[in-house]
Amino acid sequence: MKKSALILALAGAGVVSTVQASKTEDFTVQHLVKINKLHSATLSNDGNKLAYAVKKFDSEGEASSDLYIQDLTNPDSKAKQLTSAAGTEHNLAFSADDKTLYFLAGRDGSSQLYSLSLSGGEAIQISDLPLDIEGFKLSQDSKQVVLNMRVFPECKDLACSKDKFEAEAERKSTGREYKQLMVRHWDTWSDHSRSHLFVANLNGKKISTAVDVTAGLDTETPPKPFSGMEEVTFTPDGKYVVYSAKAPSKDQAWITNYDLWQVPVTGGKTVNLTEANKAWDSHPTYSADGRYLAYLAMTKPGFEADRYRIMLRDTVTGQEKEVAPLWDRSPSSLSFGKDNRTLYVTAQDVGQVSIFEVNTQFGDVKTVFNDGSNSIVGVNNDKIIFNHKSLVQPGDLHSISFDGQGLKRLTDVNKENLAKIKFGEFEQFSFKGWNNEEVHGYWIKPTDYKAGKKYPIAFLVHGGPQGSFGNSFSSRWNAQLWAGAGYGVVMIDFHGSTGYGQAFTDSISKDWGGKPLEDLQKGLAAVTKQQKWLDGDRACALGGSYGGYMMNWFQGNWSDGFNCLVNHAGLFDMRSMYYVTEELWFPEYEFGGTYEDNKALYEKFNPVNYVENWKTPMLVIHGEKDFRVPYGQGLAAFSFMQRKGIPSELLIYPEENHWILNPDNLEQWYANVLGWMDRWTEKK
Repeated sequence: MKKSALILALAGAGVVSTVQASKTEDFTVQHLVKINKLHSATLSNDGNKLAYAVKKFDSEGEASSDLYIQDLTNPDSKAKQLTSAAGTEHNLAFSADDKTLYFLAGRDGSSQLYSLSLSGGEAIQISDLPLDIEGFKLSQDSKQVVLNMRVFPECKDLACSKDKFEAEAERKSTGREYKQLMVRHWDTWSDHSRSHLFVANLNGKKISTAVDVTAGLDTETPPKPFSGMEEVTFTPDGKYVVYSAKAPSKDQAWITNYDLWQVPVTGGKTVNLTEANKAWDSHPTYSADGRYLAYLAMTKPGFEADRYRIMLRDTVTGQEKEVAPLWDRSPSSLSFGKDNRTLYVTAQDVGQVSIFEVNTQFGDVKTVFNDGSNSIVGVNNDKIIFNHKSLVQPGDLHSISFDGQGLKRLTDVNKENLAKIKFGEFEQFSFKGWNNEEVHGYWIKPTDYKAGKKYPIAFLVHGGPQGSFGNSFSSRWNAQLWAGAGYGVVMIDFHGSTGYGQAFTDSISKDWGGKPLEDLQKGLAAVTKQQKWLDGDRACALGGSYGGYMMNWFQGNWSDGFNCLVNHAGLFDMRSMYYVTEELWFPEYEFGGTYEDNKALYEKFNPVNYVENWKTPMLVIHGEKDFRVPYGQGLAAFSFMQRKGIPSELLIYPEENHWILNPDNLEQWYANVLGWMDRWTEKK
């Protein structure tokens, strides 16, 4: 079924808003930055209530976030607003009896734990700790809570850590002192604090003390910068906490050996549950009856994009097995069904993030829902509750039966916003790429599309490189913004992309400039032949991270392919890049070792070695707090072009990292990018 037809079908099921027909405005970044964001959704233990938060923006761009609850037993019920306080509530959890909702908020200047009785009354702050709580998770009986806070490992109590943070902020010298890697990560220099786990009792009294169950450990748990409390859980009997972390060592920057660790809730000896596996272990998830521990495990040390296998450990017999070993997908989440034997998982799958049912006994895998990008909120007796996004949907909660029937929209948090917007029609396509293998992509028509007219092309190249520009809605690189600006959008999941089997993903390693370049060249030729409205003579390519690397690679190896290029945080010199990036495991796996180990391969695919071919006008963009691809890479590319007289411009953000997160900066970003493209594609 074509995507345009599927949209109509989903609209009938309530998945796509029926306001589509009345849209009047092309989608712009000004719309994007004011899109409401649904977050922190959680399902009650009896499966009858759904709580979530919605971040909204007023006409001045000011944000507020409040909590809502919805009765799932009454199909006619509407969501009830629970809070209206200033600030943001997040990280929600129901108590075991479903009578209380717990959440984090910073109402008094510090992030603390709150409880809200669902029978009425105001939220009550139930923690009074000297440090910010970054995340929490309740025990199965709600009598305990595990808290995540940043502390100094050498400190014996929270007051000591608070004093050290204050002293660090007040000291007059500015030098940072280190004895080993990692000295910085993502966008932050290490201050020698670590993310630790604390257990406290929930007994009706305010939490003023908590036991550091990771006391003294020079390690991060949950792992930063992107992991959260999905990496932490109580055992169902409430006696232990299990979490994912690396063992303390001096090789943190070049290994990916995250293990699952078990520690008593009273603190004490920590046991490594996955010591035999030297690759990445994550997402510990127990069945409610405590019989099984499910988790995700990679097999290749040093590789962050290996296939996650589903592992199942019988806590009674100690036996462990891989579930569905022949299923060639990499799950990103795990949820047990109410039968304690069935798993519901999400995984990238041919341009979507789909929902699957996995039989843990026989390994059978059944697709439940496979359109758009989906994340599971919870599972009750007969339905899955999930958040659904697509290229035309910012994110709303839905329910579906286990057999894939009865799809129902539960929220419509952007009904008014979407009523003002029109999106471009989109469709997935395929072609024969490298080695004559099938490669997939998406095209999107301009929102002002008229039959018989040809449109300039925005050719988006995703980062990763093990990633995908799939059927989802992004708050940063949103493909519909180029459609709203009058461009035909083309996105190709070249060899190395995720969701097409592990061999496809693996194929880019040690071949960054080979197979992907061929796929991108063949893909552009194929789509312009298939879709006559795309004007291949007026095309601009743009990408970030690996996509930015590919812009530099285009310059040297496909210099006549485009009218212009946009390079955001792109790698320019692989030699200098190796010595300044923070996660050394990444280049060492992708290029077969350190720079000294495999210099020939680093140089084979090094854009700086092909600068004699550069000639295409390029806009370079970089954030100064980008420690993954430090801004010197972008500055070097710009400097070379300026010295050689190649039309080029530079946009630098002092406070941004690898991404553009500030809404005002995002508006400036799109103004510069679209202005640059309009100029060189001679867009009227």
